[in-house]
Amino acid sequence: MTKNKRVTLAIRGVRQSDTSVALITYLLAELDSLKINVKKLYLDRGFFNTPVIRWLQALDIPFLMPAIKTGKKGGIKQFLKGKKSYKIPYTITRDKDDSVTFDLWIICKYSKGKRNQRGIQYFVYVAHKVRTNLNYIYQDYRKRFGIETSYRLKNICRIRTNNKNPVLRLLFVGISFLLVNIWVNLLWLRISRKRKGSRLIYRILFALKQMLAFLSQAIERKYQVVESIYIPSG
Repeated sequence: MTKNKRVTLAIRGVRQSDTSVALITYLLAELDSLKINVKKLYLDRGFFNTPVIRWLQALDIPFLMPAIKTGKKGGIKQFLKGKKSYKIPYTITRDKDDSVTFDLWIICKYSKGKRNQRGIQYFVYVAHKVRTNLNYIYQDYRKRFGIETSYRLKNICRIRTNNKNPVLRLLFVGISFLLVNIWVNLLWLRISRKRKGSRLIYRILFALKQMLAFLSQAIERKYQVVESIYIPSG
């Protein structure tokens, strides 16, 4: 995410043998080859484990991720109390020589009837060298939800297939992300205007489905549409 532009820079097929640390290392290496500096990593709760936290701390990269609320009486659930947000050092220990300590941020939010929920909701985050505060960290992490938006856009472009070849299916996913990136770039360069402090983008004037329709028309014009099949007699 930069200048309100969300683009997908790398994808990777995940094998059963792949570890979370290996996946992060691969993706960070891709960014490094593009000479892109990471100001802050937003990760989902699937990366909440000792090796990942320890590895990112060793790399000294600012990151933010939700913690999994473990434990019944102990663990992280013991901190889900009170009416004020706070942060506290916390240590995960897997065995005698395998532990990691990090800052745990416990955020209290009042539901106010949203989604038929009332009372206090607790959100817990792991933060490392993140320049934010207790009042803003919840909104800060919501920036990561743009990733889910990119997935939905990708699904609009994705080629449908019954083929079970994982390489081919990954190729189709890559093409769909590339189409989304092209659309984002066109919006930024051609369907927007500069204004003080930011850029006004007219997404409603050029939706992704409209760009796909243009591409479809161009392909049909060049390669023609097959409307019938002639079976030779005899």
